[in-house]
Amino acid sequence: MTAQPNVPLPPASAPGAWMDALPQAVLLTERGLVTRLNAAAVRLWGVPQERAAGRPVLEVVRRHTLETLLERGGELELEAGGRTLRCTATRDRDGSALIVEDVTEHRRREAELREATAVLSHEFRTPVAALRGVLEALEYDMPTDLAQNFVRQGLQETERLARLVEDLAVGFRPTRARTLALAEAFARAERLLGSELSARQASLSFGQDYLVRADPDKLLQVLLNLVENALKYGPAGQPVGVVTTLRGTWVEVCVLDRGAPLTDTDNLFRAHTRGRAATGQGSGMGLYIVRSIVQGWGGQVWVERQGEHNAFCFTLPGVAGIGEPR
Repeated sequence: MTAQPNVPLPPASAPGAWMDALPQAVLLTERGLVTRLNAAAVRLWGVPQERAAGRPVLEVVRRHTLETLLERGGELELEAGGRTLRCTATRDRDGSALIVEDVTEHRRREAELREATAVLSHEFRTPVAALRGVLEALEYDMPTDLAQNFVRQGLQETERLARLVEDLAVGFRPTRARTLALAEAFARAERLLGSELSARQASLSFGQDYLVRADPDKLLQVLLNLVENALKYGPAGQPVGVVTTLRGTWVEVCVLDRGAPLTDTDNLFRAHTRGRAATGQGSGMGLYIVRSIVQGWGGQVWVERQGEHNAFCFTLPGVAGIGEPR
């Protein structure tokens, strides 16, 4: 075996510009005493290198968990000052090293991905259920014109699914805004909610038609979520009303139900939050989706009590120059 040249290694405490260039905080020790901090570690623990050198580890990191980690080696995550830190410790005969990486942004992105997955799951549920209903209906003999109507509805929902898939690439932002009559969205919502209305023995009425500027599929999603909530949490057999009002250049839409008065309305539009009266399974994402969509086109969304009704309201842009209902 060829002898390797004996190249002396610099001591752990020797200055190293490469260490100071690392984004991770690095702390080196020998026999339980700190020998070196890089620039990121100085910023993290607020102790200059000249004060840290020669001090016990605990006096610098001020956490028994990190002192223990250095003694044993391994990895852990901890919360400090609103940040998530991933801490890794290695040991050898002569000393140990602690590497601390700020993974707050990484964990935030992971949370956003989980939230986006929940949003997608919720948004896909309605068109998938509609397609299942269409296919189940087509199993039976029926007049040709009725069968063609079911086929058209199935094709429409297939197109909606395709657009949802395309939305994955654009961060769920409304991207197909156009001028449309509210009545167009109302008719689609009523058709898709037909089976639920029958099951609840409820009626659905709509207010005055207006021209608005919105993504038709996003607007439909808002209406479906709000009306489905009204059917689910309002008394069976009671009517659900969708009231429209022109507010300057905006159109206000309120979905009214005769449910019990709501108390904790401030938190209803948060992700993974359900009302106190909610029963059964649910993702708690429906109203969060509503708020995200409405805010995406610059509108507002809120809940209020109007007489004997709970009113879930939102605004969307009217078409400039209309000023009068259709």
